[in-house]
Amino acid sequence: MAKLIDGKAVSARIKEEVRQETAAFMEKYGIQPSLAVVIVGNDPASRVYVNNKKKACELMGFKSIEYALPEDTTQEELIALVKKMNVDPAINGILVQLPVPKHINDMAIIKSINPKKDVDAFHPENVGRIMVGEYKFLPCTPAGAIELLDSTGVDVAGKNCVVIGRSNIVGKPMAMLLLHRNGTVTICHSRTKDLTAITREADILVAAVGKPNFVTGDMVKEGAVVIDVGINRLENGKLCGDVNFAEVEPKASFITPVPGGVGPMTIAMLMRNTLTAAKIQNGIKD
Repeated sequence: MAKLIDGKAVSARIKEEVRQETAAFMEKYGIQPSLAVVIVGNDPASRVYVNNKKKACELMGFKSIEYALPEDTTQEELIALVKKMNVDPAINGILVQLPVPKHINDMAIIKSINPKKDVDAFHPENVGRIMVGEYKFLPCTPAGAIELLDSTGVDVAGKNCVVIGRSNIVGKPMAMLLLHRNGTVTICHSRTKDLTAITREADILVAAVGKPNFVTGDMVKEGAVVIDVGINRLENGKLCGDVNFAEVEPKASFITPVPGGVGPMTIAMLMRNTLTAAKIQNGIKD
């Protein structure tokens, strides 16, 4: 039976560390870190995420700034707002909540954000830095998953690591972080042949495919560490991950639950990135 990796507990520890660092930072330098979040339209899930980020900012002692724009905001108007925030010294972190309405190109928006204020780490410059291992920020979800992996005490070096999913937001950066830890990494996706044969060889299996209960018990090696990044809502309203927990948990050595695993880590890592951004922009290296 697997040991549960408690994302709520690890997230609470990281937030407390950031809160204490922020208090010391403000006392020493008189600078309050700030995060500006932009939400376009009225997507209910996005509104929940934005509200949670605002609450986390308040707990950290950050200044929280919100721009709530109407659904019909043009791409040009949104980019103009981002450029205004780019040069505002009172704003350290800029986050445009995704998804944006379909008439707006999300990559164009991401590219318009100053890389030093890109606390989501989605800008191509920051993605490139992750590739070469010289990064200031990490995308929040993969960074949170690595923190959870670290909390188990399992050494990634030399392990067979399999990532299911190749998104720019999770799959690709997750694979690079495991590679930086000297894992032997395989990225699987919709065109992968004989997926089960590959996942069965994984010492560390990361599921980030966005399909409920996709990873079944027969796909998992005995004693594997399983990190479930997926958050899916079933027809009955319940949340579940990409991993069939009931089937996989008896075989794994460690497993993240859904909810309560990777999910809580994302905002914790965003808070850490925002404090880092404030330090970088003010030339502070401690």
